[in-house]
Amino acid sequence: MVDCSHANSYKKPELQPLVMTDVINQIVHGNQSLVGVMIESNIEAGNQKIPADLTQLKYGCSVTDACIDWNTTVQMLKAADAELKQRP
Repeated sequence: MVDCSHANSYKKPELQPLVMTDVINQIVHGNQSLVGVMIESNIEAGNQKIPADLTQLKYGCSVTDACIDWNTTVQMLKAADAELKQRP
């Protein structure tokens, strides 16, 4: 299992697609020890601090680690699916 976030993307969520592309490429080229990926994802990209006034929280945005947004997540999954379908 490969975590596309944290150290593998230098805690830069925008690099998660690159990490996942590399993992999928390794699988396509025969690496059988990779069984999955973890993606740091939410509805909205980024993260936010928890404000004193909780009504100021942005819905769908992480309060912990920064995330990629839902559209990026969908693109990553569709690209992985297309690549993996082509393997023998």
